[in-house]
Amino acid sequence: MNSFFTKIQYISFASVIILLGIWKILALYFDSDFIVPHPEDTFLTVAKLIGSTEFIMVASSTIIRGIIGFAISGILGMGIGVLAGINPRFNAFITPFLVMVRSIPVIALLLLALIWFNPDVVPVFIAMLTMFPFICTNVIDGIRSIDPGIIEMAKFYKVGKWRIISEVYIPGIMPFIISGASSAMGIGWRAVIIGEVLSQPKYGIGTKMQSAQTFLNVDAVIAWTLIAVLLSYGFEKIIRWSERKIVTWRV
Repeated sequence: MNSFFTKIQYISFASVIILLGIWKILALYFDSDFIVPHPEDTFLTVAKLIGSTEFIMVASSTIIRGIIGFAISGILGMGIGVLAGINPRFNAFITPFLVMVRSIPVIALLLLALIWFNPDVVPVFIAMLTMFPFICTNVIDGIRSIDPGIIEMAKFYKVGKWRIISEVYIPGIMPFIISGASSAMGIGWRAVIIGEVLSQPKYGIGTKMQSAQTFLNVDAVIAWTLIAVLLSYGFEKIIRWSERKIVTWRV
């Protein structure tokens, strides 16, 4: 088993090396920092940005917006998802709304949000609407995956409602919630940064990316992108760690 994971790690490492090699070849081919900067220059820019005095404010502002959007979408998604999973009529009522939210282009939501809200709220609003359908749909699927016979048997033996919820529903839908949260978090980070690029709050990774693009600092644009990827990867790891803890709890 250890050998298997070691091979997987080697493959992942080889993939990163290949990507860096392609990046370096493109940088040598174009030979222009305004088109494709060299990887080493970009990594040096990443180090400078992380070491700057305002980095904490910039990164934390984006993180807070993402967490707020995730929390709101999580609460709404789980609450509405449970109701829709239990009640077929409510599910029929809410399904068109979920389809509509998933189908609306993000740019359309952004343009409306720019009219409705101040710059600090726009990224949160976009993140919430982007993540909500993933979580809600997964919770609905989780509720439907539970064997109705188990619920009927629990009711037949007069098992308490809270015990049914804690020992049947929650363990049954938890993997679906984790999966939905993982997908939502991935797309939610992109939505937050896109919202920051257009709404231009005082602090935010998207704001810095837009500012760097205005002054043709391509290395800074890529550097902030790499920082955003690292943040997204970190939260993805946290979600997966939580999943392992939950699986252990279930066992």
